[in-house]
Amino acid sequence: MAAPPHLLSAKAQTPNPPLSTLPSPCAAVEMFRSPTAAAALLRRLAPRVSGGGGGGAATRWRFPPPVSASVLSRFSSTSTSSPSPPPPSAAARGDEAEDGDHQEESGDSGARLSITVDRSGLYNPPEHSHEPSSDSELVKHLKSIIKFRSGPISVAEYMEEVLTNPQLGFYINRDVFGTSGDFITSPEVSQMFGEMIGVWAMCLWEQMGQPEKVNLIELGPGRGTLLADLLRGSAKFVNFTKALDINLVECSPTLQKGQYNTLKCEDEPVGDGTRTVSKLCGAPVHWHASLEQVPSGLPTIIIAHEFFDALPIHQFQKASRGWCEKMVDLAEDSSFRFVLSPQPTASLLYLSKRCGWVSSEELEKVEHIEVCPKAMEITEQIADRISSDGGGALIIDYGKDGIVSDSLQAIRKHKFVHILDNPGSADLSAYVDFASIRHSAKEASDDISVHGPMTQSQFLGSLGINFRVEALLQNCTEEQAESLRTGYWRLVGDGEAPFWEGPDDQTPIGMGTR
Repeated sequence: MAAPPHLLSAKAQTPNPPLSTLPSPCAAVEMFRSPTAAAALLRRLAPRVSGGGGGGAATRWRFPPPVSASVLSRFSSTSTSSPSPPPPSAAARGDEAEDGDHQEESGDSGARLSITVDRSGLYNPPEHSHEPSSDSELVKHLKSIIKFRSGPISVAEYMEEVLTNPQLGFYINRDVFGTSGDFITSPEVSQMFGEMIGVWAMCLWEQMGQPEKVNLIELGPGRGTLLADLLRGSAKFVNFTKALDINLVECSPTLQKGQYNTLKCEDEPVGDGTRTVSKLCGAPVHWHASLEQVPSGLPTIIIAHEFFDALPIHQFQKASRGWCEKMVDLAEDSSFRFVLSPQPTASLLYLSKRCGWVSSEELEKVEHIEVCPKAMEITEQIADRISSDGGGALIIDYGKDGIVSDSLQAIRKHKFVHILDNPGSADLSAYVDFASIRHSAKEASDDISVHGPMTQSQFLGSLGINFRVEALLQNCTEEQAESLRTGYWRLVGDGEAPFWEGPDDQTPIGMGTR
């Protein structure tokens, strides 16, 4: 899956909420740790609260309730001895005596003491259900967030949890790429894609004056296929590959291991430690959780292929009261559903910023708007780095050069499914707003220039993919030739391939203009 590329380059060198405080009975427990001591004290106090004279009518007084033995045994910080068993009459009353009024004879002119137990401040957890649940751990986690907050969460938070939750995220513990995964990306379609990106990277390196050292950064490298093809394709250009210091921004341990293998990495001793080197070109390889962690100071080449489309987005819908954020909530049957936020949300600030980049006429035509604050933030980081260190960035993704209305989609095993269907079992992605990237880059720095977007077909064509496929076809088997023609069409074609003679359900579909 790939689409219009976007380039950023340097002009000079032609991106638990705190738990709510629960009502606690512990303060009351600390008053009397022993229920027998509390009862004794009340008996001593009883004569003092009876009526003032010997033969007068008894007067009823109310005292703060003593803490019952059952409560004490649960919440007391020290062990207590069991109280003496009540007389049969009291035992017969059981819990009724705890919840009702206690009346005790005082022994002084028949004075009676009345005590009311108030349990309204005690925390009563819901009854535990022993029925088995078919929900996945991620679904349980999402539901717990919504229930804990007593309200819905944003689509952006839903996406972030589904895709990159540190323990349960879709990308974290599995390989989702290729025919055996959930979707296929351009590097998996043909080696020519990575080779053409290598041509672009070498051209940029030459335009920078062929620096002896350069940071080659890939955001979200997947299996590492694109980078492996880039390095193999440029292996003959020794000065270029010698200059590379490879940095991969990847949060998934599973994908990191796959990238290690794809790049033919080995660990070798250096001084008192070790370093990881790709045997495809001899360049050192480093992994980082974010772009900010990549060391600066070297000229930089940044590649982001199908990275921005997985960043969490906020969705907004036009309603009678104005723009409202779309949220994910729980229905009465405990299934997920979309709702509109009843109150303004903090992310409306990003919507306001995005709307400031379009005309009022364009805004009137749309009922839905998607905004990706994370894309704006990463674009600003990229622009700052290029401005300070020199270099350029290439962004390739599905997207639009304007407002994106309602593009969020879920793909499971190469088929579209509902976004809220069994979260964590399908990939979530949205169209990239290239106009937003362009504006964010320009606002971040005056020292960079922005080019594009252009279609993938135009971009790969300008890098010479036509010549590359012709050269490969001259020395291959018929089976390899068929694979090359199919891959070429998928990368640069538009619609169904006209040369296809196989089964209709396997007709190659070109992504060149998408």
